[in-house]
Amino acid sequence: MTRRSNLVSALFTLLCSAAQGADMPTFTEQIAPLVYEKCAGCHRDGQGAPFTLLTYAQVKKRALQIADITDERVMPPWHAEHGVVDYANDRSLNDEQIALIRRWVDAGTPEGDPARLPPAPKFPEGWQLGKPDLIAEVPEGYSVPAEGPDTYRNFVVPLGLTEETWVNAIEFRPGAPSVVHHVLYFIDTSGKAREADAADPAPGYNGMGRSNGNFRYLGGWDLGTQAAALGYGLAWLLPKGADLVLQVHYHPNGKLAQTDRAVVGFHFADKPTARPWTIVPVPPFFGILSGINIPPGEKEYIKESSMVLPVDIEAIGVNAHAHYLGKRMEMTATLPNGEKQWLLKMVNWNFAWQEDYAFKQPVKLPAGTRLDALISWDNSDSNPYQFAHPPRAVRWGPTSADEMGTLTLTVMLNTAEEKKTLHTELKRTLTGQLIQRVFEKDIDGLGTVRSQIGGEVSVPDPEQLARFHALTLGLDINKDGKLDHAELQPGINFVIPMMRGFGEIGID
Repeated sequence: MTRRSNLVSALFTLLCSAAQGADMPTFTEQIAPLVYEKCAGCHRDGQGAPFTLLTYAQVKKRALQIADITDERVMPPWHAEHGVVDYANDRSLNDEQIALIRRWVDAGTPEGDPARLPPAPKFPEGWQLGKPDLIAEVPEGYSVPAEGPDTYRNFVVPLGLTEETWVNAIEFRPGAPSVVHHVLYFIDTSGKAREADAADPAPGYNGMGRSNGNFRYLGGWDLGTQAAALGYGLAWLLPKGADLVLQVHYHPNGKLAQTDRAVVGFHFADKPTARPWTIVPVPPFFGILSGINIPPGEKEYIKESSMVLPVDIEAIGVNAHAHYLGKRMEMTATLPNGEKQWLLKMVNWNFAWQEDYAFKQPVKLPAGTRLDALISWDNSDSNPYQFAHPPRAVRWGPTSADEMGTLTLTVMLNTAEEKKTLHTELKRTLTGQLIQRVFEKDIDGLGTVRSQIGGEVSVPDPEQLARFHALTLGLDINKDGKLDHAELQPGINFVIPMMRGFGEIGID
């Protein structure tokens, strides 16, 4: 080979190496921005993640693990299916970003030029949305034993408001996160919560099997809930002189006794809500009347529920709720013209990450749209979250060892009258489920309706159930052994006047 050809070969090799190097991802330029945006919110001191990912050394140490777990889409935690709906708060990685991490690991995790490292992200200390305008703290700590049954406890916190106040963000901080399963917020202006608290010598008062249906529902907090302000100029109203009622579901952690003293922060809005808004749970009340009865060993037990929107709405977000056995969560909207639109598709529910999925743009759904919800549960030994070995039959219930299931839309409306109409339709949906349970002679599926949701209907005895069942048989016009939407309507019209105690279903 000539000297000239040697020079050409060397130059070619140098150019190829330079091109390859230019294409090689580095931590400072490609990986750090991803880690800062998608991971550091949880993977930092004082947060729930088990290790920190803020420096090159910290990320390099776990580089292979990060590549594997992002390949499997376990992290960052995001359980809505990709390519179905566009969400504003999607923190998942796309295919290109996942491939980029793998290429970086395969290249030997090069650091790159330290001068090109972007500034580390800054996070607020303590309150995630900044210091609240009003801080409400439970008056006394509540002791949760290391082991034992689940507990529901209601705590009353006077807010001391001297005038009506609008708030656009609520941030919950548990005192003992390892034992707090979920929390529901209510507003009481009647003084009844104070009376119940005064009659119970322990902090707060018993909430197991006790309804808060006479209080105004504000919302709640679950494991995985991220603090966020309401958008679109929306706000909650806190009346003058109101008491905050926190219904806390405690689940002992099996390790250490804990003392919980929760704190809630309210961020004031500049003006009243721009529009009426509420929530649309399908099915209502966490599926209390869905007839959930999951056989042991069943890998996918499915329940479906529907309702037809009586008014135009704009949906701005969706979330789902179940317990440990939940598996598939789906909600679709079928428009009056027959067009079908996905709102949420989830094939691997995770109890530890109960997201609020915010739509990038409001989804307009006209009156006559049918909302369809599908929820499934896995009660087999192969479910990694299975708590019973061998598996046992599971029905609807309020404890972590029971199950429930619902999908909930957050929606905006045009008028207060439309909101009232929507709430009435939710009551009708729940009444239709009650008739279904009677039609199927499902006394266990009825549950203790009065004790759980405050209605003036209790489970009938077997003789009453037989009489009611005979009446519902007349609704089955086509004699197919099922009650469709049209067949249910006469029964709903008959029963709904007797359901006065159910209150509003949704954010009032």
